[in-house]
Amino acid sequence: MGRWRMNILFIHQNMPGQFKHLAPMLAAQPGNRVVFLTQTVRRSLPGVEPATYPAPRASNGAGHHYLRRFEDAVRHGQQAARAIQQLARSGFRPDLVIAHPGWGEALFVKDVLPATPLILFAELCYRSHGLDIGFDPEEECTIDTICRTRIRNAPLLTSLESCDAAVSPTKWQKASHPEAFHDKIDVIFDGIDVDHVRPRPAAGFTLPDGRVLRRGDPVITYVARNLEPYRGFRTFMRAIPHIQRLRPDAEILIIGGDDVSYGSKPATHPNWREAMCAEVPFDPARVHFTGRLGYDAYLDALAVSAAHVYLTYPFVLSWSCVEAMAMGALVIASDTGPVREVITDGVNGILVDFFDARALAHTVTRVLPVQAALQPLRDAARATVVEHYALGDSLAKWQRVVERVAGLDRRATHIAA
Repeated sequence: MGRWRMNILFIHQNMPGQFKHLAPMLAAQPGNRVVFLTQTVRRSLPGVEPATYPAPRASNGAGHHYLRRFEDAVRHGQQAARAIQQLARSGFRPDLVIAHPGWGEALFVKDVLPATPLILFAELCYRSHGLDIGFDPEEECTIDTICRTRIRNAPLLTSLESCDAAVSPTKWQKASHPEAFHDKIDVIFDGIDVDHVRPRPAAGFTLPDGRVLRRGDPVITYVARNLEPYRGFRTFMRAIPHIQRLRPDAEILIIGGDDVSYGSKPATHPNWREAMCAEVPFDPARVHFTGRLGYDAYLDALAVSAAHVYLTYPFVLSWSCVEAMAMGALVIASDTGPVREVITDGVNGILVDFFDARALAHTVTRVLPVQAALQPLRDAARATVVEHYALGDSLAKWQRVVERVAGLDRRATHIAA
């Protein structure tokens, strides 16, 4: 059987993004050369050559404010196109491009490489109604918000029109895109390394005061990249007084940073952690804000969790939700669209109303004393991930898409074995 030699170009503003496993896998295949075009190199990937493009100059702010994000995307697209031309002059001509279109870098790929297949990572198409916009009554939703959201999709939709194929992580996220593009989009989750992300019965999590939490302790965990309303942080914080009234012995671990990934900062405080601490009265001795953790420390926290809370707007599904399931955690999650794709209430987790802090508190405290009876939910959660979201299966699906889209029998160089 022969093998194929290909030049493959990845593009993502923040290397490696969703391609941290895919790019090294393709680079490891004999004869392939993989280059990763990014704005700033923050980490290396085995066998992958980084290439950078300079940040574009900022817009002067003239013109309609709906168009500022689009103009920024055009500027990023121009920089990426120039970088691709420079790579070609240096001898690297891609046989395939795989790109995240979110910041505009994919806009002109097909203009500078018209014969080269392009696969996009189609993460989410924003909607003025029915997804995150207008979901939370505490967030102002004006006619400006609604109209601006439509224009926000311009870089994505322009890139989707020109690409050869795309990949969305979940069916729900694929469905956010216009139906006209659905035939282009395969569904492949980013993939969880289920051999590493697995139950750890002997794990411990050390608190700042030196106490070590272990499996069997009344530990409640909440995780988000950043603590913010999009991930239900307000609801979780408002549940804490009720949790502490019902279970004053519960230890609550809140893992995440103080930046804003989605939405906006609070008007009255530097970040949402300080805003909610000012709003909600609670016993701080048993509420532990850890900040962001290293990966294994984060997994240890999930390993000792008696109840893991995951809340999200109708938006992109977090890796942490699926990782918690792979760890065999008892996940109590919001009854929202992206979550319902992975969790069935009472089967492999428990679903609650996103906004009902009191109901969340009662659900969390109800499960703490009956851990053994709920072990089947934990087992089913892990089984769901192993069966449907395992990294090996995701990479195999990606391989099939790459081979199909690249048209290896036509475009790649065949080397006899």
